Amino acid sequence: MPDEFYCLSEVDLFRDLSRREMAELGARAPLREVPSGQVVFSPERPTGTLFIIKRGRIRLYTLSPAGQAVTTAVLGPGSVFGEVPLVGLRMGGNWAESLEPSRLCLMSPQDVRELLLADPRIATRIAEHMFERISELEHRLTDLACKTLPERLAGTLWMLSKGVPAGTAPEPVRLTHQQLAGLVNATRERTTTALGELADRGLLRLHRGKITVTSRESLRSYADSQGPPPGDLPRHD
Repeated sequence: MPDEFYCLSEVDLFRDLSRREMAELGARAPLREVPSGQVVFSPERPTGTLFIIKRGRIRLYTLSPAGQAVTTAVLGPGSVFGEVPLVGLRMGGNWAESLEPSRLCLMSPQDVRELLLADPRIATRIAEHMFERISELEHRLTDLACKTLPERLAGTLWMLSKGVPAGTAPEPVRLTHQQLAGLVNATRERTTTALGELADRGLLRLHRGKITVTSRESLRSYADSQGPPPGDLPRHD
């Protein structure tokens, strides 16, 4: 399948479609390469474009009255977002920014109307996706209210490093301390201190511009509890 069509084959939204149907959709969804740190959606200039993430991660955030960026979601490959009321997608005043070099597929409002709404299989997948987004936001709000900063960082790093088979070392998380601070709604200084605490516990190793998770299982355990004592954690040096 040509790459301009393959960009949709990884998206769970279209998993019920045949290769012919995928090719028809792919022909209507141009690719866009996005560098790290680029804003791809702004509430100041909203568009009706449907964004489909093929590669990379996109951060959704809103601005507090004081001008502070508050992260509301981190979306990875296979996720869809945009201000598309036709399919129940709304940004709600959120901005969208790439956390790393990303590849997006774009669909116009006309394409959404003609190619998506007419297919009940795709409509069902859209509803499932929205439910997942709501659940993720509820989880993040609970974390902000009930967890310490190191626990929130552990949960965030666990999420960013997922997608690898059990027992397999994940790829390093290539984010700066400043970028991580935005994800957990804290200052860079407090985030650096909390990362040092997690590193002292053997949960991760710190490098310039990236973080190596040493044990996803222990990281998840720390995020979901009050954190086990350092002596109980396996180390992977």
